[in-house]
Amino acid sequence: MKIAGHTLGTPDQTVPEAIQLFRRAGLDAAEIIYQDDYKSGLPIRDEAAAAEAARVADSEGIAIIGLTPYTTAINALDESVRMAAVDELRSAIDTAQQVGATRIRVYAGSWQPGQDAQQEHWAQLVRSFHDLSARAEDAGVVLCAENHFGTMTQTAADTARLVREVDSRAVRVLYDQANLTFTHDESVDDAFAVQGDLIGHVHVKDLVFKDPDAPFVASETARVRAEERAVRSRVVGDGSLAWSRILRRLREVGYDDVLSLEYEYRWHPQDLDAPEIGFRRGAEHLRSLLLELDRENSRARAEVTS
Repeated sequence: MKIAGHTLGTPDQTVPEAIQLFRRAGLDAAEIIYQDDYKSGLPIRDEAAAAEAARVADSEGIAIIGLTPYTTAINALDESVRMAAVDELRSAIDTAQQVGATRIRVYAGSWQPGQDAQQEHWAQLVRSFHDLSARAEDAGVVLCAENHFGTMTQTAADTARLVREVDSRAVRVLYDQANLTFTHDESVDDAFAVQGDLIGHVHVKDLVFKDPDAPFVASETARVRAEERAVRSRVVGDGSLAWSRILRRLREVGYDDVLSLEYEYRWHPQDLDAPEIGFRRGAEHLRSLLLELDRENSRARAEVTS
């Protein structure tokens, strides 16, 4: 599997500087935020910035594998608002082609528990994915709906439902077990039971609970505010997520692609090591777990043939 750095973890670096940091940290690839007014993101519809990122990535030997937009209005009931959001994601598909990215993280709209007109918002969400899927498929890009709070796919079950309802090869699940864990939704095994065959991308991060019994609360989609948090972010391997088990389950469902280190330094720098250190440590931990899995598989094959 390839290990990518995510520019969520490099808020003080430009995109070219982040790519260079990922190379120094021993990573294989980059996932880049697609958003205006973020230093470590590609501005929307900025072809010159995208071209420069692609040039630096090529020179550093770091593939740009994905983009992360923050578009949320694709489930809006106001058709003009929905279409503006769809157009923004169309521009993300175009930019992905320009930089060689093969996947785009997509928020499944904006949603909070207790809102009205859930079915109507869901219908708009599905409609938007239908509007985008043919263009994505033609571009060789997969739209990955994330297990993410503040959207209509907070749970693995709802994410799988969306992907199956859209029914396109260009729409898959972005599996994020940390998100499912701190929202008190599916366990590792339960998540794989409902969405394991649909996974197209994986975000990797770690955490510890301050209060495991506290109900999950988040008033925003992109982040959990400091006063709402019941967890602390950690470098992968220092937290409570069972990454060895998660990697084993990914192998079991045939996922052998990118693991993107979604280092939350943009939102929670007080919890984490400096980015270059944290990315390096996280990648080293993942590689040690993958190596152990390879050894286990080799021993199992040897036992079968002996």
